[in-house]
Amino acid sequence: MWFISLRDLVYRRRRFVIAIVGTAAVFAMALVLAGMAAGFTVEAERTQAGIGADAWVVPSGVPGPWTSFRTMPAALAAAVAKEPGVRAAAPLIHLRQSVHEGSTLVDVNVFGHVIGGLGEPPPAEGTVERGPGQIVVDSKLGAHIGDRVVIGRWPFRVTGIVHGMTATSGIPTVWMPLQDAQTMGFGGQPLTTAIITRGIPRTLPAGLVLVSNDAALQDSLRPLQSGIQSIRSSRTFLWVIAAIIIGAVVYLSTLERVRDFAVLKAVGASSRDLFLGLAAQSVVVALVSAALAAVLAQLLAPLFPLTIAIPLSAYLLLPVVALVVGMLASLVGLRKAITVDPALAFGGN
Repeated sequence: MWFISLRDLVYRRRRFVIAIVGTAAVFAMALVLAGMAAGFTVEAERTQAGIGADAWVVPSGVPGPWTSFRTMPAALAAAVAKEPGVRAAAPLIHLRQSVHEGSTLVDVNVFGHVIGGLGEPPPAEGTVERGPGQIVVDSKLGAHIGDRVVIGRWPFRVTGIVHGMTATSGIPTVWMPLQDAQTMGFGGQPLTTAIITRGIPRTLPAGLVLVSNDAALQDSLRPLQSGIQSIRSSRTFLWVIAAIIIGAVVYLSTLERVRDFAVLKAVGASSRDLFLGLAAQSVVVALVSAALAAVLAQLLAPLFPLTIAIPLSAYLLLPVVALVVGMLASLVGLRKAITVDPALAFGGN
């Protein structure tokens, strides 16, 4: 029965190749969506790793350093640095701004940090800022070393480039001296939105709370949760579409093989045998589609503006999904196959 089904697969290869290509495209998009959902976490982790903090200190009542905008005196960093368990502390400002690119505006995440202190990521190209009016930018912004960039209404000169440090849905980051960020966000007042530490403080001055790196990461991802859930739901829907594509092709093949099934039943084939034959076709199509999808997803990922980080678990899950999809698709033609009258094998329609 398996041999007969596979021979039929070869005989109708053109139809099944079309099904494989269509299903592979659907599976590939499902992989890309999995990478898109994971990419939100990956980009936030890269940015926090570039900041290099062991912990974050924010005003009481603030859930994290990313989503709530409350200020405190930057001078509190000196008091935090004296707390037990802290080796170093520095103010860090996080702002949302826009960059003028011709007639368009590009949103950016601005980080103001102490030059030579914590929160200063090492550039992949160029150098760190050495004074006011200088910035380090993520490569996604499209600026080059030496370019003049206007952020809000303030002009800056690019001295360095970092890679992969985007945040909140692929928005590029800009790193600048603390004083420039204070001018941009607070009219020059000596304020900050967070204090980052090297080492974990065991106590803090009154009015401040400690936020771990994990909690800070979740704070940055919280506004994106509905989008991430929508992406995951869309991925499930794509799996259903893949099952429909394979099921439609298998059903058409079943309609054309009615007399073959009648002959098989006449010589003693059981409904189980017929199901295994259909399942063999469906599973082969699904598994070949999954293998092709793994390659296709790598080609599609660079076409998206967001960070696409397809996790290993998605690749491992895909063959399992393909098997399930194949088995479900084979059920579409099973009813037709098992209700065939064996008399058709001896003539008549």
